[in-house]
Amino acid sequence: MTFRYCLGIMRTFPGPLARAGIPLTLLVTAVMFLLTTALVTAALPAAAVERPGIVGGDLLGARGVVVAKGATPLPPTTAAGWLVADLTTGDVLASKDPHGRFAPASTLKTLTAVTLIPRLKATARVTPTWADLNVDGSKVGLVQNVKYTVSELFTAMLVVSGNDAANTLATANGGIPKTVAEMNAEAAHLNALDTQAVNANGLDDPKQLTSAYDLALIARAGMQLPAFRKYVAIKSSHIRGPGRMAIPIGSHDKLLWNYPGAIGIKNGYTVKAQATFVGAATRGGHTLVVTLLRTNPRYWPEAAALLDWGFAATRAGISPIGQLVDPVMPTPSPTPNAGLHPAAVNLSASKDNGLPLLPTGVVGAGVAVIASSLLRGRRRSRRRKLRLPPL
Repeated sequence: MTFRYCLGIMRTFPGPLARAGIPLTLLVTAVMFLLTTALVTAALPAAAVERPGIVGGDLLGARGVVVAKGATPLPPTTAAGWLVADLTTGDVLASKDPHGRFAPASTLKTLTAVTLIPRLKATARVTPTWADLNVDGSKVGLVQNVKYTVSELFTAMLVVSGNDAANTLATANGGIPKTVAEMNAEAAHLNALDTQAVNANGLDDPKQLTSAYDLALIARAGMQLPAFRKYVAIKSSHIRGPGRMAIPIGSHDKLLWNYPGAIGIKNGYTVKAQATFVGAATRGGHTLVVTLLRTNPRYWPEAAALLDWGFAATRAGISPIGQLVDPVMPTPSPTPNAGLHPAAVNLSASKDNGLPLLPTGVVGAGVAVIASSLLRGRRRSRRRKLRLPPL
């Protein structure tokens, strides 16, 4: 196979190679190096390929329940994936399938907020479009001919989960495609590598996914923003309707209403995702976060029980099982490819002609060999042209 490749190149490019001054033997050596390395790399067993570690610690790669030895028994929960962590220290106290990828429902709006709060001026006024208002799912009841402040829209999105408010914020930011690209860039910046956003409101899409661990990272980033903390802690407010009408709104976060020390964040629900939830509470100088994915619609008693367990475990000095990692520095600038999640990259993919794509280092080495040969050939050619006859 390697010999045929080399022979084909020699037959196809004899003129250009000769004019460039590239010895055919050197080119054959370079091509054989590239192809042989590709074949050897493909033949390596999976265990021999270097893989990145689990974000937050190896124990968080488990699919089942993980907790430190000697900890008190955990309360029962129906969630397919969950996590309890200390937002101050970043210690993960217990989890179940924390990196399992599930549909986020409206908990994705926490990423929308973390992405857009620094980008949009709170006092700026925005008029919703017809498309913003005619979105599926829960809506706050925005009106097309009313100008809303960005602050009103964040309140509507985070307090009553208005999909119309989420879309209007995306419009204010330059459109949904741009906003989604920036959301995915923000997720990558936070090391939330299980998260892939497709829209700004969390409505179901097969490609839209997150994890219990990622929701905790996003919540931790959000709670460092004063505006985010204010919005998610609101129990009751109002939104302007037609004319001078004020539409009352109340938080959908049942934990915020029922749990002492609760400081809010966000719930979600769709038929596909089932109930999803991110909640935080402060007690005894510690702020804990609990995240639940694919759980019972009556989620808040489960969240409350896990928080109770977490505060008791913190007082007892339980050993953490992992860590909420810090963001990547510096914050990446959104690019046209920001919407592509790192998990979508397949290094073992093949081109249409069946040739394996080579690792960057291998390609670089081969290119360096060929480029060096080209340069030497051109220099020899130039030296010949500049060579003067003897006097």
